[in-house]
Amino acid sequence: MQFPPITAPDAEAARAARARQDTLIKPPGSLGRLEELATWVAACQGQCPPQPFRRARVVVFAGDHGVAADGVSAYPPAVTAQMVAGIAAGGAAINALAQVAAATVRVADLAVDAEPGPAAVTAHRIRRGSGNITTGDALSPEQTLAALQAGRDIADEEVDAGADLLVIGDMGIGNTTAATVLVAAVVGAEPVAAVGRGTGIDDAGWIRKTAAVRDALFRAHPLRDKPVRLLRTAGGADLAAMTGFCAQAALRRTPLLLDGVASTAAALLAERLAPGARRWWQAGHRSPEPAHALALAELDLEPILDLGLRLGEGTGAALAVPVLRAAVAALTSMATFTEAGVCGPAPQP
Repeated sequence: MQFPPITAPDAEAARAARARQDTLIKPPGSLGRLEELATWVAACQGQCPPQPFRRARVVVFAGDHGVAADGVSAYPPAVTAQMVAGIAAGGAAINALAQVAAATVRVADLAVDAEPGPAAVTAHRIRRGSGNITTGDALSPEQTLAALQAGRDIADEEVDAGADLLVIGDMGIGNTTAATVLVAAVVGAEPVAAVGRGTGIDDAGWIRKTAAVRDALFRAHPLRDKPVRLLRTAGGADLAAMTGFCAQAALRRTPLLLDGVASTAAALLAERLAPGARRWWQAGHRSPEPAHALALAELDLEPILDLGLRLGEGTGAALAVPVLRAAVAALTSMATFTEAGVCGPAPQP
């Protein structure tokens, strides 16, 4: 799958934002990371001062993974379909946190191992569950391309509907195992350095998960420079769709907040499919998953928050939305030294 060249965020708007920061009634740099984030938003929007976000949209990509049969999760696969229904009904953690962030939520079933639900949720469904990556491919070649395209289509649908900030989330039993394989394959990490506790597995579960990642890596590692093949071999329909979504968001010049290890693993591959896409992303938070830290380092992204979250669903990224809103408000609404009649910095002797 070919992506057109990714255009960088507007450098002139970024320069204007940095210059404006130095005119506001505060010591230069005193708002720390907020200044950097506001500059990024201005560059993404191509204007300074930037506009407040009007339609922040969370999209949760759902799918089951055959590797769950190997005992890599603390929860049974049936939870995925149940949680998808819970998100669609508005009762999940992501719904509560999105409300605080003044964002709306969409959940998309790409490969849930259950009978199809409402059409609004299953419009881009690829298959019922992805294959067990320890013994075979997650997807067929045709399904891989279809899932990538589904992610691109979902991004287009949201941007065309007015979304000016995208937040990506995930839901799926076994997805941290597949995501860890993708990250370990790309960065060349050993399983023991990449595998985390996921849903809260015990030591025996961690051993099983590490063994599953090791087995999948035998087939995945040679494909580290072939992102589409890697998604087919060791990913899944949800991860492939998230990859397409991340790349398409950048192509559509729309800022995007990444969540945990699943979405960041997808972003890692999206950057390889569409070089330069990462300039349109920020890492919403840092999860305790070792593979998440490895992927963030590879993408050179510094998380906005570090609260120990490991739920997924887009919850960590959703919590970062108010921080972005605050950054924009400070740059846009603060008075300048001249406007406020406040003395600027004293001349240095």
